[in-house]
Amino acid sequence: MNRSRRSFLKVAGLSAFALSSGMAALTGLAGTARAQIAPGRYVRNEKSLTAKRWAMVIDTRQFRGPQDYEPLIEACHTAHNVPHIPGNQNIKWLWLDSYPHAFPDDMNAHINDRTRQASYPLLCNHCSNPPCVRVCPTQATYKMEDGIVAMDYHRCIGCRFCMAGCPYGARSFNFRDPRQFLPNPVPNPAFPTRMIGVVEKCNFCVERLAEGKMPACVEASRGKLLFGDLEDANSTVRQALAANYSIRRKPNLGTQPGVYYLI
Repeated sequence: MNRSRRSFLKVAGLSAFALSSGMAALTGLAGTARAQIAPGRYVRNEKSLTAKRWAMVIDTRQFRGPQDYEPLIEACHTAHNVPHIPGNQNIKWLWLDSYPHAFPDDMNAHINDRTRQASYPLLCNHCSNPPCVRVCPTQATYKMEDGIVAMDYHRCIGCRFCMAGCPYGARSFNFRDPRQFLPNPVPNPAFPTRMIGVVEKCNFCVERLAEGKMPACVEASRGKLLFGDLEDANSTVRQALAANYSIRRKPNLGTQPGVYYLI
């Protein structure tokens, strides 16, 4: 048996396991996905930023158009060595899309034209009940105690069940070697590059939080993106949500996204 056949059988076996595990996990649920917290950890020190439940609030009212989001996307992709691959195999951590695609279940047929015609920044929603975590057969994607849905690239076997499980299209698969599309040296040598055959996505800049820094996109937004503890009534995100109307993507799914939009 050659290597390719052994590899195929390995993935097929794990995929079957993932399917059976996923079906078992779905049994008995009443409209809400459930995912356990895995034992993943990032090294912290006295400077680390901590929260019981990290959340992001995007004030879309302060953005005039797609060009205003470009510095945020550039900051995110530079900090995490995200390559630009031409064609339909590009990798995205933070990207833009239209209102109908971002919020397909909106029932307000009379929303104002500015809101309906604007572009919106999309990213991993770091759900409280992430279905991607539930279906991963190797715990390559896992939920941390502070609500961040993280990735362990070394555990990823490329089965892409997390991509199928994510209802937000927030994950990208490396069909090609991403390192071939990065400059040498890479933009951020401190952050690991990925390899062909693994899935990647936004991680709420968990490595920056461990160093006492805000997420790269939040810093680049100059106050237009807020980041803080959703369970702290005095946090900036809670104050913003209390004082403004906000929406989340596909709230009817019961995943409880951690990203809010002020419109």
